[in-house]
Amino acid sequence: MEIDFTKDTNGLVPAIIQDAQTNKVLMLGYMNAEAYAKTIATKKVTFYSRSKKRLWTKGEESGNFLELVTIDNDCDNDALLIKVKPQGPTCHKGTDTCWGDTNTDIFSFLKTLEGTIQNRKELALTKDDIDKSYVASLFRKGINKIAQKVGEEAVEVVIEAKDNDDILFLSESADLLFHYLILLQAKGFTLKDVIAVLRERH
Repeated sequence: MEIDFTKDTNGLVPAIIQDAQTNKVLMLGYMNAEAYAKTIATKKVTFYSRSKKRLWTKGEESGNFLELVTIDNDCDNDALLIKVKPQGPTCHKGTDTCWGDTNTDIFSFLKTLEGTIQNRKELALTKDDIDKSYVASLFRKGINKIAQKVGEEAVEVVIEAKDNDDILFLSESADLLFHYLILLQAKGFTLKDVIAVLRERH
């Protein structure tokens, strides 16, 4: 990846730090070529401190490291988007982000799960390793089998809702949601399409 460190007289480029799971922006730092190289080598995000005039690895004192996931360059090759797994709060003030936001977004996991289901759907079409994937095997069996599974899981949720075992209720609810996401993709949709309908009704 070519990064243009020459546009800034100090050889620095801005680095936007984003949580790879929640997509929350955590902080903004600056990198020079040496900081970038160290980040790649150690898999822990390292910046150049403009105040201390030296490299510093986020978490070197607090232990709240930023574990590298991906680095992307912008269209002008002079800014970086770095996705990470934060090991604790990012801000030196103890907050999750430097803007004081809480770093949570449960829907990002559902998006990841939908991506996995899409991959299994494609696997079903190739017929490769079909016996190793439950989801792929459902896609192979067709819409009727998938719809049947959703119906079965819905009944299980209703049954558990009438009892007092919260663990079983949540487990069956997870099974229902999982199979519903499969059904949506079998019909050519995702959860985003359902949310659009709900927003319109709202």
